[in-house]
Amino acid sequence: HGSSTHSSTSAPMPGQKFGLHMIRILIADDHAIVRAGLKQFVTGEMDMTVAGEAETGKQVLEMIRNNDYEVVLLDISMPDLSGVDILQRLKRVRPEMPVLILSGFPENQYAVNLIRTGASGYLNKESASEELVKAIRVVAQGRKYVSPGLAQIMVKDLASDQGDRPLHSTLSEREFQIF
Repeated sequence: HGSSTHSSTSAPMPGQKFGLHMIRILIADDHAIVRAGLKQFVTGEMDMTVAGEAETGKQVLEMIRNNDYEVVLLDISMPDLSGVDILQRLKRVRPEMPVLILSGFPENQYAVNLIRTGASGYLNKESASEELVKAIRVVAQGRKYVSPGLAQIMVKDLASDQGDRPLHSTLSEREFQIF
């Protein structure tokens, strides 16, 4: 081995396809058809792989304890635990793990509070596949993903005074959790 001049970075690492770093994704949604659709969006991407699927909050928490994922796609409405609960517990175990929230609810209802709670981004399930793929890449780099619609809501929120805000956005984290 002593005379080798090759650095250890020349060979693809496990979890790499053609020398690209693979973004390992855990898809968490209680609907098999939604998981299949999300998986299809990701499969065509050279730098992404679905490394796990979960259909309950308990499965999500078990899987993040035992595996490494670069991104968790988390449905806000899971059958056993609320998305907020899952997010908070996940962040206690893996504070650095990016979580991208997927929801059928409009962004103005929950997005800001979820990002405050530790989510890396929030996407409505109606979002285009290109937006999903872009969001995964952004949060995998440790950044926050804010859609143009959510950016508008956040700017309006900052610009308006407390009195103009929808009631749920003025709730404390604990009140929001109960809500």
